[in-house]
Amino acid sequence: MAQQYRADLLVSCVHDRPPEVITALENEIKQRGLDKEVRVVTAGCRGFCAVGPVILMQPDDIFYVNVQSADVPELVEETLVKGRVVERLTYKDPATRKFIHHYSDIPSQRKQMRVALRHCGLINPESIDEYIAVGGYEALSKAFSMKPEQIIEEIKTSGLRGRGGAGFPTGRKWESARKAEGDVKYIIANGDEGDPNCFMDRALMEGDPFAILEGMTIGADVVGAHEGFIYLPYEYTQAVKTLKNAIQQAREYGLLGKNILGSGLDFDIELRMGARSFVGGESTAIMHAIEGKPSEPRAKHVHTTDKGLWDRPSCLNNVKTWSIVSEIVLRGGKWFAGIGTKTSTGTQVFSLAGKINTTGLVEVPMGTTVRQLVFDVGGGLPKKRKFKAIQIGGPSGGVLPDSLLDMPMDYETLAEAGSMMGTGGVVIMDDRTCVVDIARYFLEFLTDESCGKCTTCREGVRRMLEIMTRITQGQGKLADLDTLETLARVVHSVSLCGLGKTAANPVLSTLRYFRPEYEKHIVDQYCPAGVCKKITSFQIVVDKCPGCGLCIKACPEGAITGEKKQPHVIDQTKCLRCGACFEACNLGAIITTSRAEMAKEVVV
Repeated sequence: MAQQYRADLLVSCVHDRPPEVITALENEIKQRGLDKEVRVVTAGCRGFCAVGPVILMQPDDIFYVNVQSADVPELVEETLVKGRVVERLTYKDPATRKFIHHYSDIPSQRKQMRVALRHCGLINPESIDEYIAVGGYEALSKAFSMKPEQIIEEIKTSGLRGRGGAGFPTGRKWESARKAEGDVKYIIANGDEGDPNCFMDRALMEGDPFAILEGMTIGADVVGAHEGFIYLPYEYTQAVKTLKNAIQQAREYGLLGKNILGSGLDFDIELRMGARSFVGGESTAIMHAIEGKPSEPRAKHVHTTDKGLWDRPSCLNNVKTWSIVSEIVLRGGKWFAGIGTKTSTGTQVFSLAGKINTTGLVEVPMGTTVRQLVFDVGGGLPKKRKFKAIQIGGPSGGVLPDSLLDMPMDYETLAEAGSMMGTGGVVIMDDRTCVVDIARYFLEFLTDESCGKCTTCREGVRRMLEIMTRITQGQGKLADLDTLETLARVVHSVSLCGLGKTAANPVLSTLRYFRPEYEKHIVDQYCPAGVCKKITSFQIVVDKCPGCGLCIKACPEGAITGEKKQPHVIDQTKCLRCGACFEACNLGAIITTSRAEMAKEVVV
């Protein structure tokens, strides 16, 4: 019989960090003779990236953040011995500035619905027994009692679409793979994510690997496959370790290998690793990598469900898609279809980054509005800055303005607005963000990530980047905007794979919604956000400067001088135009001016 504990301390956010907190907890608990009552568990990601390491104490639901080794003696003494909460270690709501003791009371968590991430941070990802204890492999057992056509119908009813970015209906893909001719078929899980700020696949592979294996096994039974592969980057060292352990345990329990659960299904899974890259996450690029070829995409004149890996029928889905499968089999397709919208069912995992209080991973129903995601789930913007824009869908996503705050986020609505769901990468921008520079930055990223196989992407994206760079340096012309738009549409129409076809989104969306900002850069030689250094100058307004000295402290070059309680002065010959003073001043005494205004002495 399994050991029963009075409390579990679920420690998360220790990825790539020395395990001092866990070691300190284990030692302190043992020294106090509590090791028979309290268990320390290294759990998966809870999504609280900005405040880790975090500890969730169950069953009391006490939640601690930013826990360091030095905090451990007090935590154990107060909470485990005396039953009191250490308030300074609890989560502080950025909106109310109040401490919240219990995880379930945190506003951003109450507004989430976890399906793909349902077990992350709640179980030990290295224990198959814990996965089974929370209902793991019940879906596989149920699936073996169903006909493959019944399972496909449930997946179709659910409306599940691929969570890797393209959003293709999963049921249709499975049906095609099942009907494909050939005795050898493959199941593939895509765990590669090349977006700069995305790590939801990594978090899932590290925090709930058995859900992925179970989903893949169900899929193998449906399409008639006997071999599966999980493709992920070499850089995901913890995910590789966790998945290897999960595969080994599943084999030992008879849940992978020959005659699984007496069903007659022979199916096993192997890991395949490659270098992390944006284009490497494309389905045919993954198959090439598994085959030992360069990770480059090919034209899909023939669907991979007919000719994929080694020209055999192959069924590839994102790891999040595979993890959701078992829940649909258990609860039914209608349950999943009841979440989200009519055409975009279920939930989506987003990684929130940029100018937002709650950075990290969240999971919400499809159709959640931008406003709800940013302000209700994300906690709004720091320093009470004004919301300006949001980019959804990673580097290839469109930049959407504040006028679309109440727009529901689903596949069709986002596409109509000039963006995309993608893998769920989200960047929040405030009024001190230059959208022209943002579009330039993502073009730079996509230029580096392009495999160069097709001319339109290789040359077209680079030409767009050159034009955007000129504009941010004050060398642009109004005619460049028409050239940009023409180039963008050609790249979108003719490129070989998804990278090229969506690379134009940042340009087209910013031209669509923020054209006046482009014109200011070109005509007025002015960056309103003060980001583009070559056309920006920072000046101090005499009447507004109280001489507090904050800007002097912030300046890295000593370019600002002035007596206390007297207006300060910026020496333009020393100024780096880094914007540190602009960010430090909260009184509006420092303003941005255009190149033409630099010579005027309307301000000091």
